Amino acid sequence: QVQLVESGGGLVQDGGSLRLSCATSGIIFFINEMGWYRQAPGKQRDLVARISSGGRTSYVDSVKGRFTISRDNAKKTVYLQMNSLKPEDTGVYYCNTARSPFDSWGQGTQVTVSS
Repeated sequence: QVQLVESGGGLVQDGGSLRLSCATSGIIFFINEMGWYRQAPGKQRDLVARISSGGRTSYVDSVKGRFTISRDNAKKTVYLQMNSLKPEDTGVYYCNTARSPFDSWGQGTQVTVSS
């Protein structure tokens, strides 16, 4: 059974930082390309950062230079370090595999950036 448990969100001011974590179970973590998704209020859920099994990373333009995705295969956990946060980063953040997301999503973690 796939379980994805996100944590680390919160309320921060414009320019602040947060570090998100996603603990996984029920998946063969080390072979999967993992991703962080963001769902802004009233919008669809979009992939914002991804990391391959070998550690190669990619980001959407809006977060490049500010967000860093990483992974710990031993802990089956993926992280998202978010710096220089902006109000437009507000949303619920989820993790899942990057290529073919599992149907079972976690509860997500809310990030709110105040101006």
